[in-house]
Amino acid sequence: MSKPRHFLSTVDWSRDELQSLLDSAAELRRQPIRQALQGQAVALLFLNPSLRTRSSFEIGAFQLGAHAVVLEPGKAAWGIEFEPKVVMDGEAEEHIAEGAGVLSRYCSAIGLRAFPLFKDWSHDRQDRVIKALAAHASVPVINMETIVHPCQELALMRTIQDHIGQPDGKKFLLTWTWHPRPLNTAVANSALLIASKFGMNVELLVPDNAYLLDEQFMDAAYEQVEQSGSSLEITRDIESAYRGADFVYAKSWGALPFYGRPEEEAKLREPYRHFMVDGAKMALTNQARFSHCLPLRRNIKATDEVMDADYCVALDEAENRLHVQKALMLELMGKGER
Repeated sequence: MSKPRHFLSTVDWSRDELQSLLDSAAELRRQPIRQALQGQAVALLFLNPSLRTRSSFEIGAFQLGAHAVVLEPGKAAWGIEFEPKVVMDGEAEEHIAEGAGVLSRYCSAIGLRAFPLFKDWSHDRQDRVIKALAAHASVPVINMETIVHPCQELALMRTIQDHIGQPDGKKFLLTWTWHPRPLNTAVANSALLIASKFGMNVELLVPDNAYLLDEQFMDAAYEQVEQSGSSLEITRDIESAYRGADFVYAKSWGALPFYGRPEEEAKLREPYRHFMVDGAKMALTNQARFSHCLPLRRNIKATDEVMDADYCVALDEAENRLHVQKALMLELMGKGER
């Protein structure tokens, strides 16, 4: 039996393949109800909370005629051990080898949401949980957010193309914003990856070099802009970063040098509340659109003025989660149009 194609990171997919998914998503937005996956099932494993991801995958499966089985290991399902060769004398009752094997026999695809543990970045950066699932599954595995969020990437790029057209050569500002606690870098990693994959001139705005993203994602982005002939610049200058931007994307994330030490990181973060996106900053742009993956704390990450403005397309991006994930399920479950 041939190995299934997984969707763990957009780095593993070509721009043409991703564009095919985006084109399919646009068609699914025009004609949302189909029965292409009638009689099939997709298992959705949530190790962490969700609003958009869970609802969009469940509804998307329903609109395609499939059934989504939502499982929360450790709650309404047995706890799962993902590490190899361990003595299972802890809380987990089932190993991923059997869990993935069983679900592969029931379902046509498996999605997993598993945030890093915020203890040891050298361990978490390996993304071992979803890789263990992919290694043991005999059906396609979908990353519903780990240390990257590739489904959010698709929704973001669909939104960019909807609002500003061809992305090549357009200025994409990815700006760090303050938050009361250090958050996962997944969405920031993914925004960096998809914008660089699609030929945008990316500006990464951070308050301190401690907020630079992991080198595996920085290196991938540099390689992608080199291939596309675009650019990636890092800056701490707020005004120059916003000036001339065509698309502004905000996200909060923690400083990796302080990973697992939130009290220390808080001292570094505290002076940078002024990185919040506001109307004055947006006025410096090239009539840019603004977006965020949501959820967003108003007047912390962005002001009411920004969130309520016509140029805020965060709800469009959230809606596009539904369309791009339907396109992805069709492709991975053998009903794609490519």
